[in-house]
Amino acid sequence: MAERKHGAKAPATTSTVSAADWYGEDISGQTHEKVLFTDLDLTEVENTGAVFTECTFRRVKFNVSTHRDAAFVNCTFNGCTFYNTTFTECKFLGSVFDRCTFDVMKVEGGNWSFVGLSGADLRNASFRGVRLREADLAGARLQGTPLRDSDLFGASLHGADLTGCDLRGSDLAGLDPENVKLRGAIITIDQTIAIAEAFGLDVRAE
Repeated sequence: MAERKHGAKAPATTSTVSAADWYGEDISGQTHEKVLFTDLDLTEVENTGAVFTECTFRRVKFNVSTHRDAAFVNCTFNGCTFYNTTFTECKFLGSVFDRCTFDVMKVEGGNWSFVGLSGADLRNASFRGVRLREADLAGARLQGTPLRDSDLFGASLHGADLTGCDLRGSDLAGLDPENVKLRGAIITIDQTIAIAEAFGLDVRAE
């Protein structure tokens, strides 16, 4: 089960929205704080700039929805589906995902620092230009996942499977090669040097 940084508890909610049908709606600009959303249908929702703060999403369908410049700050996602969901320049600072599915989810840019995605199956998701500083990706399944041009500084990758993962352009300075699976991962020459140095090798031009 994914946990927050330092074992912090999920924020308490003060109101509930249950079994609502927002299919195909435009929720741009909405603001919600400390709301528990259960069995909510957000399929094909359009969202530009909505802000959710310390909310809990339980069994919520985000399928085929599009989110741009939106914020989900310190939220909890439990048993949610993100099939073919697109997040562009969104903020998920401190949010935690547990027992969620991410098939064909696309993330372009944005700040996902401190997120909890431990053990998540991200094999069919893609990330590009995403800030994932100090994210918890321990045990995550990232086989073949495009994880391009992203900031992984301080991210926990212990036990993560990066087999065949496209890591080109991403910050791998804190990667411990002995604690992750890297066979077939795609990296650049500069990243090769960074990984060699992580093994304690003295890399020289000649």
